[in-house]
Amino acid sequence: MSETRWTEILDADVLPAGGRRVVKTDCGKQIALFRLEDGRLRACNNRCPHEGYPLAEGSLSGGGSADAPCLLTCNWHNWKFDLASGETLVGGDALRVYPVRERAGRIELDLADPPPAQVIAGALKALTDSFDRHEYDRMAREIARLEKAGGDALDALAHTIRETADRFEFGATHAVPASADWLRLADRAAGDDAAKRLTAVLEGVGHFAWDCRMEPRFPYPDGTAPWDADAFVQAVEDEDEAAALPLLRGALDAGLGWEDLEPAFARAALAHYADFGHSAIYSYKTRDLVAALDPDRATLEALLALLTRSLIFATREDLIPEFKAYAPALSEWTGADRTGDGVARPDPEALARGSVREVLARMVAASGDPTALYDAAMQAASEQMLHFDLAWQAGTDGSFSQNVNWLDFTHALTFGNALRKLAERTPDVWPAGLLQLGCFLGRNSGYVDWSLDAARWSVADPAAFYDEAMAGLFDHGQFEYIVSCHLLKLSTALEEERAERPEAPWHGLAAAALNRFLNSPLKRKHALRTAKQSLAFVAAEG
Repeated sequence: MSETRWTEILDADVLPAGGRRVVKTDCGKQIALFRLEDGRLRACNNRCPHEGYPLAEGSLSGGGSADAPCLLTCNWHNWKFDLASGETLVGGDALRVYPVRERAGRIELDLADPPPAQVIAGALKALTDSFDRHEYDRMAREIARLEKAGGDALDALAHTIRETADRFEFGATHAVPASADWLRLADRAAGDDAAKRLTAVLEGVGHFAWDCRMEPRFPYPDGTAPWDADAFVQAVEDEDEAAALPLLRGALDAGLGWEDLEPAFARAALAHYADFGHSAIYSYKTRDLVAALDPDRATLEALLALLTRSLIFATREDLIPEFKAYAPALSEWTGADRTGDGVARPDPEALARGSVREVLARMVAASGDPTALYDAAMQAASEQMLHFDLAWQAGTDGSFSQNVNWLDFTHALTFGNALRKLAERTPDVWPAGLLQLGCFLGRNSGYVDWSLDAARWSVADPAAFYDEAMAGLFDHGQFEYIVSCHLLKLSTALEEERAERPEAPWHGLAAAALNRFLNSPLKRKHALRTAKQSLAFVAAEG
């Protein structure tokens, strides 16, 4: 319970029935005082918790008797508050009200602040309340209130993960890698830049809230079982959440952390060319997010349950005809060169221009040096992205399979970064991961314009370019989280590659590709194309 701090404010006779006054306290607070028609006193912050407009200019209604609530309406946006409790009846954020009394001809206010723990708990509850209507500005205010009370903004993100984890029917979304990358970006910013730190946490919280807004809960299976990595990987392969989740809990019960579990997640994520590379990306970025949050048991379980569910429900593109060459190629992988000329690294240009079958065959033939093969593939992916033919994104006459846009190309590079990081700890995933990178290359090769003059996108100073690109993301201006996420995700992946492996030969191409991407349109709605494809589809139905 908070201590009281009664403070004399003004003489009682200057506030008659029906009157109102604004008073400023020694501690800088601006408080609106109201005397109702029946003589009762009410006091609240004068600044509306929505956008700060003066509530002393608001409208009062009700309060005609001792048991009747008095309603205060902010006339700017029609937010309505119960002046006795501060409850917001129309609007969002609660209004702070102050105990007020009249003693010996003076009006006194209790200006004692509530205990920090109470403020923090209230801010987290209010943060949750903001999710379904996606009140982005309210989220920002609640996180700021939490910090002002002495809390850690990262607790808001951890709380969000716990509160929303079972509202994701199919598991993790881009909210996981986006949150990890936002927190990494915050670390790059000046240590005393509170606005940038808040932006980073807010974007993570907002992304989680957006991706599960208005969704019901999809409970995770109960139970616990002793951790067995092989059994976990098999449960994911069998799409058996009821078997996988108890194993995960058993691992946490035994005190295992992400570093202990990552090899199993890496194997499960790369067992298939899964979910267009998202499974590997989400797994690697979970590593970063765990490191940034240092989560408690409940948060870690929620985050890993999200990831597990996404692996179970992931699409498995290697099982469709377009990538039917993948399984035979993986079975032929020997880890030895079969190029005939002893050259371990294939020609990146050949990887950039071949079909899926051709690219995979070339990779199998040069499987002796995974790192060299990786560099060749990433160079090919950078070349392809730099020469993406925007006509495919703009077109309205293609088939479903030709619905290609920038993200088909960005994913090859972000997947490659995730593969390298996972393979650092689990080298056994190199063959599957490299061939999956080859699947990206083979598919994307049909949507490039090699005649495009890409010289204008070259980057003279990559370090300065990445610094400028990353700094600009704090004010990205994109409404859709999926768009801002890809701007951030690709920039982060390519800069990490450049920083950790400066000797790799493809960084200049990658920077140029990113430069073109950041300065080119990303068409997000295809109204005419959707209509045409739907008409053709329905016409062909039996």
